[in-house]
Amino acid sequence: MNVARLTLRQIYYTNKAFWRNPAAAFFTFAFPLMFLVIFTALLGNGEVTIGGKSVQQSTYYVAAMAAFSVITACFTNIALAVSFQRDAGVLKRVRGTPLPAGAYLWARVLHSMFIAVLLVVLCAAFGSAFYDASIPGGATLLKFVVVLVVGGASFAALGLAETAVVPNADAGPPVVNATVLPLLFLSGIFIPLGDNAPAWIRWVGRIFPVKHFADGMQTGFIGLPFRWSDVLIVAAWGVAGLLLAARYFSWEPRV
Repeated sequence: MNVARLTLRQIYYTNKAFWRNPAAAFFTFAFPLMFLVIFTALLGNGEVTIGGKSVQQSTYYVAAMAAFSVITACFTNIALAVSFQRDAGVLKRVRGTPLPAGAYLWARVLHSMFIAVLLVVLCAAFGSAFYDASIPGGATLLKFVVVLVVGGASFAALGLAETAVVPNADAGPPVVNATVLPLLFLSGIFIPLGDNAPAWIRWVGRIFPVKHFADGMQTGFIGLPFRWSDVLIVAAWGVAGLLLAARYFSWEPRV
């Protein structure tokens, strides 16, 4: 049986395990919608100027929470789940089976991307129903799909690389959250960074992939100009994450 068939079969089992934990599955999908409702209730009544265009903050948060959903599914969840499985000895046992290592890791990445797509569709439908957010279509939809796929794959690779700096399962949540939460604020996910935002915040945000991914997602929901440079920067971070994961990823618990 070739690696592709084994990967597809492993995706099936990974997906089955995901839905067999209904509490985790429910909050995976409810979490971004909860944030969307809370942020729009608190901050969504005004307008914000993004890229010279004035948009409703409620619409802005639909795009922001869609980006947040992908980052959560593909970076945070992979980094935490793999760290927990490594600490429990699951990865070591998997490594000792005939299943190729690549099939196991690809299955986790592809399943996370599948969940991310479902979350984005959910955010788009919710935003269209309650906040009059536009849904990408036509040529914009194709570019939006490119951003979504490249972003999901890149953040999944970075999630695998993140496991190298997580010493054990107990340290997983604080290490992962300390890595991603500041970037979510500095990249305008939780608080819109209008054209009047401090220059140093916008400068820091442009270094990391979260801001560029969020900007790419906004092209579909807000109608901002699409920039291939955003896609390339996110992809470059993904390649860097893949190289770091290939070099430092560990299948055995840290001593």
